[in-house]
Parts: sequence; C-alpha cells; structure tokens
Amino acid sequence: MNVRPAAVSGSFYPADALVLDQQLNDLIQPTFALGVPKAIIAPHAGLQYSGAVAGHLYGSMEAVASRITRVILLGPSHRVAFDGLALPESDAFATPLGDLELDAACCQHLAEMEGVEIRQDAHAREHSLELQLPFIQHCFKKAKLVPLVVGDASASLVAKVLKRVWGGDETLIVVSSDLSHFLDYDQAKDKDGLTCRQIETLHGGLNGDQACGCRAINGLVLLAKERGMQIRRVEYLNSGDTAGDRERVVGYGSFTIYEA
Repeated sequence: MNVRPAAVSGSFYPADALVLDQQLNDLIQPTFALGVPKAIIAPHAGLQYSGAVAGHLYGSMEAVASRITRVILLGPSHRVAFDGLALPESDAFATPLGDLELDAACCQHLAEMEGVEIRQDAHAREHSLELQLPFIQHCFKKAKLVPLVVGDASASLVAKVLKRVWGGDETLIVVSSDLSHFLDYDQAKDKDGLTCRQIETLHGGLNGDQACGCRAINGLVLLAKERGMQIRRVEYLNSGDTAGDRERVVGYGSFTIYEA
C-alpha cells in the first residue's frame, strides 16, 4: 500500500499517538447538537492555536458521526503552485493514530474530471489537509478519505467537483481554512467578522487575504447558494485568544452547512 506519511506531526500536533489521543479527547468535547450538516469549514493551525475551534465543531457532530463513511476533504495549497485540484497517488494517509484509507473508487471518479489531476508533490508537505486527519479519525471511525488540495481553481470548478461526489447522508464535506493572517488583534477581529458574515450570507468572492482556503470556500458557497442551503457560524477565535500574542494573529472560524 502506498501511504502518504505524516509531514507535520511533532510540530503542528503531537507525534506520540497516546499524547495526541489525549489532546483530542480534551478538545473534542460533545457540545450542543448542530443538526445534520452536509459540510463543515474548520481551521488548520497547530492544535495549541486552533484546536479548540476545530474541536468544538467536531464535538458538535457526535450524534451523526456514526453515519459518516466518506469524507471529502479540501484544503489550500501552501507550498506548490498549480491550476485546478490535486488528488494524491497514495492509497492511505498516515498519522500517529494509524492509516486513514482513501476511497479509491471515488478518487478515480474525480480523476476523470477536467481540472483534477494526480499530483503527489501537492500533497507531500501540505498541512491544511493533514491537520484535519486526527479529528476525522477520532470522530468518524468508519470513514474513508477523498483528499483534494486546491490550487488556482475557480469557484465553479470546485462546485462541479463537489457535485460529482455529493452523495447522501454517508458523505461529509470538510473544507480546511484559516482566516486572516498576521494582523493585530483588533484589526483581525474586524476583518474576520466581515469575512464570517460574508460566508454566512452566502456571498462568495473571498480572497486570500480573508481566508487561505478562499477558493474551496467560494466553491462550497456557490453550490450552497444554488441548492438553497444555510450556513451557520459555530465559533470564532484567533491566536491572540488561544496561544499567541496579540501583535500578529491568525483568525480561526468554524461553520456548518445544511441542506434546506
């Protein structure tokens, strides 16, 4: 089996499985139920920074976790520039918690699309997808993975890809994105507040200054608007609230997206 090894364990999150599992237990606390979302947007910084925001989101899905058997995971490319979306060559992704198997048939179905290619280099060091994997493994025990790194892709292409793998109740779409980067605390709160409202009201057109995962979010918002869906903000914090100073912060928001 061709397994993509963990690239940022030991830096963004613990490399020791027992330590990581304990952190996840602390972060993923069952909270108020948020209904049955079709998609979620979650942050991807180190666990000490954005883990609480991601954990509260994943914890809110405990009631529906057992039904999820496929996760379509999209995150921005931070290291490799390319057009379209990229699937990996791998059969599984590794974390300290074990290997997360890919849905080979679903990946092959996407690989046949124009605008989707297989690029291992886009996945090799990319953290935006990897930071979601421990949460997925912890919460969705039966899930297989369809990982997509998003390069320079239009909202319409992302929406087209999502339509192809939309599925039913068994399929959850996860978009990985942080919000603003390296503003001071008050500037970040103001800017991120506008971005959150833009997402919640189904207005696309986000740019990279608002969210590093803007292309995936724009595609999801476009499709959500087309399908008459609703988006709710679950939580917003920034690194000044969690584990950093307030001079240069990164914003973290979490959202759930529901069928009408």
